[in-house]
Amino acid sequence: MLRLVSGMMVTLIASSIISFTGVIGFVGLVAPHIARLLVGGDHRTLFPLTALVGGALLVLADLAGRTIASPVVIPVGIVVSFIGVPVFLYLILRERKERLK
Repeated sequence: MLRLVSGMMVTLIASSIISFTGVIGFVGLVAPHIARLLVGGDHRTLFPLTALVGGALLVLADLAGRTIASPVVIPVGIVVSFIGVPVFLYLILRERKERLK
């Protein structure tokens, strides 16, 4: 029960922060998870890689948003969401699969 309530509270806090700051704030949630998938849990390399992944994610999302539909610019937040949502779904499904073992 505590785990369910804690998960709901964290979700509400994160979603309210993103609703006020915009979808680009989603990068702060996605970049650490992508970096952790790349190097594991060693914080000596995880922290600097998270900064690099976050910056690279924004630059690549901006580049993709400007070049996919050339005369029209797709907002960077939309492109970041297209990257971040599958990453979170992968993490959720992987965690669920590990629990079932």
